[in-house]
Amino acid sequence: MALNRKDPFGGYNFAVEADGITRMGFRECSGLDSTTAATSYREGTDTTLAQRQLPGLLSFSHITLKRGITDDRALWDWRDGVSRGDTTRRDLSIILRDDKGNEQIRWNVKNCWPTRWAGPTFDATQDSVAVEELELVHEGIEVAKW
Repeated sequence: MALNRKDPFGGYNFAVEADGITRMGFRECSGLDSTTAATSYREGTDTTLAQRQLPGLLSFSHITLKRGITDDRALWDWRDGVSRGDTTRRDLSIILRDDKGNEQIRWNVKNCWPTRWAGPTFDATQDSVAVEELELVHEGIEVAKW
């Protein structure tokens, strides 16, 4: 019996799109997860000493984006606006591509805004790229294509 082999997609071929920001090339994107808290519950009439586990609140991790810093200051301007009281929320898409560049999976992240920006670390003894980091909070993830 021959198996129809399907290799997993590589984690290196992805894209990030955001409303209103045109240059969104990143070297790293992390934090794409969700968690449902478990709430313990027991009624006084339960005959065992065990507690039930009920689903609680849904929460999402912050999404962290890292890229080589250039003359494009769009991420800085977005974060700077938040620090001045202008919390502009944007929808974001994280797209996983196959080896040919075709879109395979798209996660849409709702109502993002930057909670943290970090500039590059400078070290004159290294030849590494200067990298900026943006941390985003959001209100939910949905799968648009899988």
